[in-house]
Amino acid sequence: MKDLNLDWANLPFGYIPTDYNVRCRYANGKWGEIEVSTSETVDLHIAATCLHYGQEIFEGLKAFRGKDGKVRVFRMRENAKRIRSSAEGLCMQPVPEDLFCEMVEKVVRLNARFIPPYGSGASLYIRPLEIGITPSVGVKSSTEYLFIILVSPVGPYFKTGFKPTDICIMRQYDRVAPKGTGRWKTGGNYAASLMSGNHAHELGYSAVLYLDPREKKYLDECGPANFFAIKDGKYITPASDSILPSVTNKSLMQLCDDMGIDVEARHIAVDELKEVTEAGACGTAAVISPVREIDDLDTGDKYVVSADGEPGPISTMLYNKLRGIQLGEEEDVHGWNSVFEGI
Repeated sequence: MKDLNLDWANLPFGYIPTDYNVRCRYANGKWGEIEVSTSETVDLHIAATCLHYGQEIFEGLKAFRGKDGKVRVFRMRENAKRIRSSAEGLCMQPVPEDLFCEMVEKVVRLNARFIPPYGSGASLYIRPLEIGITPSVGVKSSTEYLFIILVSPVGPYFKTGFKPTDICIMRQYDRVAPKGTGRWKTGGNYAASLMSGNHAHELGYSAVLYLDPREKKYLDECGPANFFAIKDGKYITPASDSILPSVTNKSLMQLCDDMGIDVEARHIAVDELKEVTEAGACGTAAVISPVREIDDLDTGDKYVVSADGEPGPISTMLYNKLRGIQLGEEEDVHGWNSVFEGI
């Protein structure tokens, strides 16, 4: 058993070894039994399709220790559906939803001592991934797959926490191609964002706000997360075939509907940024990362979203409501949480 000497309130968002991971193999036309492993490595053939042809997909979700002591996993079924969509998009064998959920619960229970305590601001990050493992030097789909779920206790994705940061637009970079792999959660999309992300960080920005890869006229994704803004009291978010459908963004739109806030998922022109009063990046890792200023490095335009450097009222309300649901502080009227008893 690994030593458990963690400063829960100051955890990084990174990998911390835990006790177990769970695995399941697909071979001979069927998924096998769930395996529990203490190994942090995978034995792969050097010609495995995941290494040569990018047959790799993953997910991200979290487990929380609530104020009532119960453990909740947020929207597990939505992640199960999304990884299935990713598998279909990359011609991989989809993991059945029930198997996905069974393995999530199993790995959380096995690593229960790594679930951060309520009030620490930390959570247990759950990372499911599927890879093609059939040896092949020809470009074709694998016939065998390995599905793994690992976990790690994590702190906030951005060190600043729920505080506005500056982001930038750089037209020389695209994250994905039009109608390409953007709507699926595959590692290649993130590899394609590393150069622009590193460039942005060197210039002092927290992330890149990408434009649509076809016309460079409309807002797309915000680095590793979906983008949203508040304009005329409405929640607006880009609609595009290139954008990963974020579970968090979907949840925020539902909360807006619950609160009587109009929602528009549509093309958002860059010029509209001068009219927004709040903006943020949203995703599992950060929930909401508010935006202070958006700098267009090609045109020189600067769009100041938060003049006082504080999150806006609607963003704050949505953040607190979603976090409250995850932690059992707010009523879960939509049944988003899977509650694991006896942990």
